[in-house]
Amino acid sequence: MSAVASKNIYRQVGFLPFVTSRLLSFFASQIQAIVVAWQVYDLTRDPMTLAYVGLAQFIPMLVLLIPAGDLIDRFDRKKIVMASWLLQAVCSSLLWLLSGWQINNPNFFYAVLVLYGSARAFTGPALQSLLPQVVAREQLAAAIAANSMLMRIAAISGPVLGGSLYALGGGVVTYAVCLVAFLAAALLMSVVPVLYAEKVEPTSLTISAWQRFTAGIQFIRSRPIILGTISLDLFAVLLGGVVALLPIYAQEVLHTDSTGLGLLRSAMALGEVIVGLYLSFYPFNQRVGMTMFIAVFIFGLANLLFALSTVFVLSLIALMIAGAADMVSVYIRSSLVQFSTPDTMRGRVNAVNMLFIGSSNELGEFRAGSSAAWLGVVPAAVVGSFFTLGITAAWIWAFPALRRVNKFEDATPKT
Repeated sequence: MSAVASKNIYRQVGFLPFVTSRLLSFFASQIQAIVVAWQVYDLTRDPMTLAYVGLAQFIPMLVLLIPAGDLIDRFDRKKIVMASWLLQAVCSSLLWLLSGWQINNPNFFYAVLVLYGSARAFTGPALQSLLPQVVAREQLAAAIAANSMLMRIAAISGPVLGGSLYALGGGVVTYAVCLVAFLAAALLMSVVPVLYAEKVEPTSLTISAWQRFTAGIQFIRSRPIILGTISLDLFAVLLGGVVALLPIYAQEVLHTDSTGLGLLRSAMALGEVIVGLYLSFYPFNQRVGMTMFIAVFIFGLANLLFALSTVFVLSLIALMIAGAADMVSVYIRSSLVQFSTPDTMRGRVNAVNMLFIGSSNELGEFRAGSSAAWLGVVPAAVVGSFFTLGITAAWIWAFPALRRVNKFEDATPKT
């Protein structure tokens, strides 16, 4: 794919309003994530509370997987995205009220996060399924890179602003910003044109939701490239992610405040946005399978360096390297899943993909928090990093078809 073709993605009708609305919502979610984690941990000083923050968001995603994927394949994906953002705006308003009323019981925060996780169960797979309906297929890889890079911009500015706003004005100010951003995102998404939608198969409407869901599962099982790609992300990040431990590292290992925590969260995103910006203009399409494995291995090594560091600047550098490697992995993983999936099945496949991503993130937060409570924060991070390295080596051996993928087009189903 040429640099000229990738540059055109920024001028394609619909892409800019699509990605701007997603940027606003992601910006809000990043601010909210850091503030909720800091606020709840500050109330209890118990690492297990961070585990419960992740678990409260993961359980609804697990429960709603079947209806989410089914509805996304049957109904207007744009309307589903807008409705989910409006529900997330409601969650921000509830967190705003809890902060304003100075509620110190973390159970109320967990309850709101359950509702928030329910909305996110629809948001992720609907957005992933909608993107190929907004841009042309030949621009899809460049759109994925540009979209990922712009989301990382929110991941850089969101935690820094969130930490700073919380330090200055507490949860009331921060959650108000999130509320406005979610509402603006829903409004902007309403003007995005859908240009490349495929018609729903009539036969898919005559079978049960369970049959449609199991058809999606069977499709994933029959495609080693998809199965290997999404399961690698699940286990590598689930067992080796360190993001959930950052509030503890900030306070107890690196001895910094909420602003320093925001910088730590943003360091990984900075590495991602630098690489994502390059890929949005110069997307590569050679030896993508093996390159993905190498990127995940580097991600594990960088997390190990962070786990052992007691110097703030070195920790920032380690997280930047981890972010850069993760962006390469995300670019390849997302492109392989999109190229491997027909449009009529994207909702179900992306729902499973988002479940795996949610497992690696939210359930990974539970794993990280509980491991830190049992082993201590540094041993938990070290052990997790070694798990990432081991999983990567195992997947290279277990999924030779994925290892041998050269170009994204090689993943397109033959039938």
